[in-house]
Amino acid sequence: MCRLLGYVGPAIALDSLLLQPPHSLMVQSYAPQELEVALLNADGFGFGWYGGGAAAEPFTYRNVLPMWNDPNVEPLCRYITTDCALAYVRSATPGQGVDISNCQPFQSGQWLFAHNGYIKNFRETLYRPMRQLMSDRVYAAIHGNTDSEHIWGLVLTALAAPESPNPVAALGTALKQLLTLARQYDTPVAANVLISDGRTLVGSRFASHGAAPSLYWLGNNLQLPNAVVVASEPLFAAPWAPLEENSLFTVNANCDLQYHAIGSL
Repeated sequence: MCRLLGYVGPAIALDSLLLQPPHSLMVQSYAPQELEVALLNADGFGFGWYGGGAAAEPFTYRNVLPMWNDPNVEPLCRYITTDCALAYVRSATPGQGVDISNCQPFQSGQWLFAHNGYIKNFRETLYRPMRQLMSDRVYAAIHGNTDSEHIWGLVLTALAAPESPNPVAALGTALKQLLTLARQYDTPVAANVLISDGRTLVGSRFASHGAAPSLYWLGNNLQLPNAVVVASEPLFAAPWAPLEENSLFTVNANCDLQYHAIGSL
């Protein structure tokens, strides 16, 4: 599994989020505190950010190196200023190769997507059934072999459907499809997801069996005023609150958090 981070708020240098905090995403790449199964997040990383106005497509930087081994990270994070960003460090699931096509966040048009979780025995269980639920356009755009990108494919397909015209409904549709398949094939899934259009973070904390992976949020804190951060692990000492399990949520630059029950969508 991986570690996620999402930010929306006043423009900020990326190093204030990814490098400077005591338990930054960089630190979480080699010393995570709540990571299950793995010990490190050394199988790649990436970050995506918005910087050209609300209608502009986001930028991404991804690498298969461990975050601590990429000499470009520090200067890039000092240079890049943004009011909305997603970032992640990767611990690859066995069988899902260390390849740039498997590094997140994934980007399509205005959207950024990042996922932490798993589909147990993905290739033997949900790989083909999930592809059958995708539109032809989305299917053709799949470049990697991760469960994460296939969940993204379900979301993108739902976003183009008239019955799910917004990201909350689209993510809800994708999670319900995923849960239906997980039950059909009797395989556990976990899907902590973050999606952004540059103005709002839409996400989920979800697992079909047992507890979902850790995910916290912090809004309008003294260290990050008028901003919201969502992260797999707290970045610094503050009143971080765990997000509810098996829920969808939205957060925006007004520091508003709203929950949406998956079962009600």
